[in-house]
Amino acid sequence: MILYHGSNTGNIKVLKPNQADHDRPYVYMTTIDVVAAFYLCNAVERPYYWFPYGFEGDSNIPIYHELYPNALKEVSEGVSGYIYEVLAEENQVIPFKNIPCARLATEPVEVMGCFRVENAYALFTEYVKQGKMKIGHFEDKSEQQLEWWYSCCVEYLKEKHMIETPDCAYASFIQSKLPQVWERYTAE
Repeated sequence: MILYHGSNTGNIKVLKPNQADHDRPYVYMTTIDVVAAFYLCNAVERPYYWFPYGFEGDSNIPIYHELYPNALKEVSEGVSGYIYEVLAEENQVIPFKNIPCARLATEPVEVMGCFRVENAYALFTEYVKQGKMKIGHFEDKSEQQLEWWYSCCVEYLKEKHMIETPDCAYASFIQSKLPQVWERYTAE
């Protein structure tokens, strides 16, 4: 199967497992090139991630959910990087819970192709025109939709005990962009 990996690092010949905020180092890949492009635009410093996306119904069309006004443009305009393509056998990868298109590898994976992205926001605009992705604009979200996303943020803050590390990249991002979420978290 063909898989994709988004990175800000160029000239990678072999994708090697890296430690993220999961239990062990993995190579993170996806069956959808649009999703790989999302990973060029992390709004927070690693080991944390900020990629609020999902899928519409049973479709494979990713939707980037803006949780504050103009969020996609803010995190992606002017961001450059690379989308790597690999060929992997089913037995080389593990499906990732909660993200049906994601695949993990515990061993290095050889790169077979690479696409340079000059401006991720321009690429996303093109993907939208092609019908390969949608943007869930902040202004179009109902209070219930925002509440669901904000609850997810609060749960992650709790899971990572960020009350103890309020200056870490993720907690700082939430405090800056979604202060009502931080206030809710600290009140609970």
